[in-house]
Amino acid sequence: MSINHAILGFLRECSLSGYDLKKRIQDSPILPWSGNNNQIYKALVELLEEGWVTHEVLHQESSPTKKMYTITESGEAELRNWVLTSCEPPEFKKLALAQLAFASGLTDAELHQWLDRYEQELVSQRHYHEEKRRREAIAPCTGRRELLIQEMIHENVLSFYTSEQNWIQRLRSAIKRMEEGAE
Repeated sequence: MSINHAILGFLRECSLSGYDLKKRIQDSPILPWSGNNNQIYKALVELLEEGWVTHEVLHQESSPTKKMYTITESGEAELRNWVLTSCEPPEFKKLALAQLAFASGLTDAELHQWLDRYEQELVSQRHYHEEKRRREAIAPCTGRRELLIQEMIHENVLSFYTSEQNWIQRLRSAIKRMEEGAE
């Protein structure tokens, strides 16, 4: 997936400025990009060159001038074609597992401190996404099916953090049993 397709997806719902796109991409729990200005504006230039978006310059009296981007019919067709392609397999890369794999030099206390910090980060992230779920949808809804899909995406994101927390608790229990057996 390219950031271009994500932008087309957001523009399918409504016209947006580059700044609006940046906020949506940054706030999305499912997109892999940081949403920095270079990524977004480079993608918008490419989309304009392809004819998949147009833009209108809006002059505002009390605010800076801004460009509003809108998806074109050919952009809609490109988005549809992309959505219909086979999806990439999910990536399974976790820095936390790499850190654990190389944690043999840690003392028991250091390992438990690391697990505490990681678990607290998981709790924080889960609470963040739960609050975000309460406040907003991933994308504007156009119907019941889209609402259902958004709810299921939120459920998937939350289940990751819950599953990871459960795994940490099982790891702690296994370490405790091992430490008790060694004494």
